[in-house]
Amino acid sequence: MLISGRVWAYGDNINTDVIFPGKYTYTVTARDEIARHALEDLDPAFVDNVQPGDVIVGGSNFGCGSSREQAAT
Repeated sequence: MLISGRVWAYGDNINTDVIFPGKYTYTVTARDEIARHALEDLDPAFVDNVQPGDVIVGGSNFGCGSSREQAAT
């Protein structure tokens, strides 16, 4: 399998609050709306520029922190 797309590389210790901001936890539930807020506080350009086939590469401890299902959506 060959994957082609942009690589979005982020550092270590990117927690679930950064992947999906906590302020939306109980107000945003639709997947397309969740996607619009992905990484918005870390990289405001991400949502406007990410394309199908792109890959996120996280450093050590990517996804640490509170349990937040939206961060994995």
